[in-house]
Amino acid sequence: MLGELNDTQINNLLVSQAIGRIGYSDGKQPFIIPVTYVYDGKNIIGQCQEGMKLAVMRKNPKVCFQVDLILNMANWQSVLLQGDFRELKGADANIARATLFDRVLPLTTSSTVHAHEHGVSSKIDDSNRTKPVMYQISINKKYGRFEKQ
Repeated sequence: MLGELNDTQINNLLVSQAIGRIGYSDGKQPFIIPVTYVYDGKNIIGQCQEGMKLAVMRKNPKVCFQVDLILNMANWQSVLLQGDFRELKGADANIARATLFDRVLPLTTSSTVHAHEHGVSSKIDDSNRTKPVMYQISINKKYGRFEKQ
């Protein structure tokens, strides 16, 4: 059976996942790439490094965002969002970074894998390292579809 997800189902899928795909365009060519994210109930929050993606989204902030959960070809859910990219700075960026890390970092460890065991044991001078740019996608429209066998 094919159907549309209601708003509660859309929000549940967005909250349950941590990897989505952001779509953006430079006016000539569309791009879509996977990103880690957190959904705060109103916005998508993410981070990226300086580069082409960020430059394009600064010029054209209209983006889409897609998340799915695929169990098999006959059992899946997919959400597509349309919204506006906005770079976060200062306190807003710090709050967004903490929100993202609180959601994503627990997913990178388990009872047998610990983050501190896989790093470099000596101190690294990262004073010249650029910090990731925090952003949010303000959601304008939500679409959700599913198939269930």
